[in-house]
Amino acid sequence: MRRLLRWTAAVAATLLVAGCGGSAGGDAPEGKGAGTATPPASAPGPSASQAGAGLPASLASQHLDWRRCEAAGDSPAPGDDWRCATLRVPLSWSDPGGATIGIALIRARATGQDRIGSLLFNFGGPGGSGVSMMPYFADTASSLRARYDLVSWDPRGVGASGGVRCRGDRDIEAAEAVDATPDTPAEEKAYFQDAADFGKGCRKAAGRLLAHVSTTDTARDMDLMRQVLGDTKMHYFGISYGTELGGVYAHLFPERVGRLILDAVVDPTADTVGHAENQARGFQRALDDYLKSTGQDPARGSRRIAALLKRLDAEPLPTSSGRKLTQTLAVTGIVLPLYSESGWPRLTSALKSAENGDGSQLLALADDYDERDSAGHYGTTSHSQRVISCLDDRQRPTLADTKRRLAAFERISPVFGDFLGWDTAGWCHAWPVPGQFDTPRVSAPGAAPILVVGNTGDPATPYEGARRMADELGRGVGVELTWKGEGHGAYGSGSDCVDSAVDAYLLKGTVPEDGTVCS
Repeated sequence: MRRLLRWTAAVAATLLVAGCGGSAGGDAPEGKGAGTATPPASAPGPSASQAGAGLPASLASQHLDWRRCEAAGDSPAPGDDWRCATLRVPLSWSDPGGATIGIALIRARATGQDRIGSLLFNFGGPGGSGVSMMPYFADTASSLRARYDLVSWDPRGVGASGGVRCRGDRDIEAAEAVDATPDTPAEEKAYFQDAADFGKGCRKAAGRLLAHVSTTDTARDMDLMRQVLGDTKMHYFGISYGTELGGVYAHLFPERVGRLILDAVVDPTADTVGHAENQARGFQRALDDYLKSTGQDPARGSRRIAALLKRLDAEPLPTSSGRKLTQTLAVTGIVLPLYSESGWPRLTSALKSAENGDGSQLLALADDYDERDSAGHYGTTSHSQRVISCLDDRQRPTLADTKRRLAAFERISPVFGDFLGWDTAGWCHAWPVPGQFDTPRVSAPGAAPILVVGNTGDPATPYEGARRMADELGRGVGVELTWKGEGHGAYGSGSDCVDSAVDAYLLKGTVPEDGTVCS
């Protein structure tokens, strides 16, 4: 069982080879920026007592003990630029004086003298580890570091912040044999049983944390983070799911919004089914663009790939590893290179190999997406993604609901529609805790202008979501910037126009005209 939406898989794959950048910033005391932003970065914000209302002093006035970072998972320890600390936050924000949990933070100090403050990053998911990702993004954000401390964190339920592992490696590999597009009653039973078993594993692993990992919980953690870091305003860069998180923060704390960038935007008006439909359109659109780039007719090429997947559904392909390439793994393998145009040549080779009877290359792509290493160990991004999204999403489509919609999904995408249609029923089936909302609330009346960046070729968070986010944020708040490009996300993807506009907004407070287009 996999959900393709929201995790910035291509960004992760790209950054893992990018290396760390920037000069040493040390760990000197906080400087005072003389920001020239509109609104001013140094504009008065709520007092500590107002921002931390209801919080005990041990949380509201806590001191962060910044120390050299250790290795996180399979990622090596970052260089001397980086320091890590743990922020204490309430387990339940409805009981701020009760039990607490730790949130892992990472920071590199600003390199210039004219410091604005902290710039928080969320790279997507839900479930992505900011502690692991932030150092790899440093080269891309090097111009921003001149005036900002670069800060990220592992949200609750992720990585070093109580990261949830719902099943072990052997069980994950065994689940690869479960058909994610069941065709018979027996396959349907196995599909939903696997979903229920996963939920039980999450409940056992997470315990009481399972009911406190929502996007709203994390948005409130962010505001405490802002306060403890010493910032009067929130400066934030959200990518993919991070745009939903940023919108929720702006809704909760509009008066504390400083400079917020939302890139690769999740449609805040879409419910569970709407997200799946959007993504089916987005990935089919990216696949069509890929097929055109190879000189193929998109409709004919899609039919050929759909026929390959149908054959795999009946008979998985052998691979050099001895494992089998199933239909589900093949879909995952096709998805990964569509996240970035740079991955298209690898997709061409993998499809050709599979059509010749060898599933090894598509399996390798699927393993990259699933964070499976050569020893058979799997990452837990998808586990954290599921526990967060199933607490957020209140809708629980039934088997009957799904079957009624499958034909519509297949019309949207002959390659991805069936897979994403079934996912609406299976992802949160029999989940141990109820969801919180149908769609997130992101309206932010009175907030400073928020820059919303959409990419017309984005497969995972289709372009239309950017305009909807800008509209939902409110008149005079949401400002849309469009890039006519390919891949998931826009900043740092090769457009000088986009990068210049984002840098001018974050560094100088220059807000572009709503509707600006970068070609």
